[in-house]
Amino acid sequence: MSRDGVRTTALVILCQFAHWFTYAAIPLFLPLILEDLQISFTQAGMLSAAGTLSYALGQVPAGYLADRYGPRRPFFFGLLGWSVLSLAFGLIHVFWLALLNQFVAGLFRALLFAPGLTLLASWFPPGRRATAMSLYMLGGFAGSVVLSLVGPLLVSLYGWRAAFIFFAVLGIGAAFLYKSGAKEPPRPQPAQQFSLLGVLGLFRYPIMLVCSGLQFIRFSVFTAFNFWLPSLLVADRGLSVQAAGLVVAMSAAFMAPSIAIGGYVSDRLKNPPLVIGGALAILACTSTLLVAVESIPLLLIVIVVNAVFVQFYFGPLFIVPLEVLGHRIAGTATGFANLFANLGGFLTAYVLGVVKDRVGTFTWGFVGISALCLVGVTLAVILACMRRRSLAVPAA
Repeated sequence: MSRDGVRTTALVILCQFAHWFTYAAIPLFLPLILEDLQISFTQAGMLSAAGTLSYALGQVPAGYLADRYGPRRPFFFGLLGWSVLSLAFGLIHVFWLALLNQFVAGLFRALLFAPGLTLLASWFPPGRRATAMSLYMLGGFAGSVVLSLVGPLLVSLYGWRAAFIFFAVLGIGAAFLYKSGAKEPPRPQPAQQFSLLGVLGLFRYPIMLVCSGLQFIRFSVFTAFNFWLPSLLVADRGLSVQAAGLVVAMSAAFMAPSIAIGGYVSDRLKNPPLVIGGALAILACTSTLLVAVESIPLLLIVIVVNAVFVQFYFGPLFIVPLEVLGHRIAGTATGFANLFANLGGFLTAYVLGVVKDRVGTFTWGFVGISALCLVGVTLAVILACMRRRSLAVPAA
């Protein structure tokens, strides 16, 4: 990889590191936000659902912009807009304004995903692009580790609002640092002329529909674990926010390297569906154990195993459509798949909050997540058959 490629990769990872401070701070500080804004768990779920819905709706346009004009500029505006709105979130005292803030912020955050993923992959050779896509999330989960360790300390000294604003300022600084140093690789072909309406044509590919179903499940599982775990630990297990922060830090510390390892394993085996199905089978077990295990030491072991596999198949799942459809519409295909992922996250964020308010526990919500993982295992088997047939056609 050239010097520009190394620098751009490092800057994208750094931006993810800074962006994750404010993204992961909301679930970590959620028990305090609930008390400050005087809202229920259902309303807290609505906060996440609002941002996830707009984030989902922005996926295809963001991918299209990356294909049409290059991914570098959309990524910059996405991080800058998200960070400015995160700063504003720290000043809001009314629930409906917080809801509106998160909805608009989700639109800017959408500009981070497909453009960032496409930019990273474009600097890597074809045989290493699952690894490249996994690196995109590495910075985010590294940021989550630091946040979980430093955030509760800052909250105890200055309150959650001051800590949140501080993290937002870091994001603004990272955006301008990225703007000054990130580059796009020379394009071997003219800028993409794929019509935005042509996105509908992706529905013609059965493999895209199966991948989209798996994406729906992937982000449902991740949202349940990432957004609701701190509240589960505080509300259902009686831990303090500081103790929950340590558990989340431990979880993120195991999650960060596992993403890159999953991509590497997929590239080495040349069998992404095997990695996807295996990870989902393990998650089907751990999602139920999270709410079934009584012993705190055993619970911590379950959280670690869940953290290792919850995003282990991130890169493999995103690379399959590109293997079949090619990298010419990488941004659009990535955005299309992530649209369905975030529809899953949107429903999970809201439904688990409703379940907690109605039943008084998160148990049935996480049992439902286990059932969803079993559906994912079935889809992974179907994906393996479809991928084998699709890749065999050119060879024949």
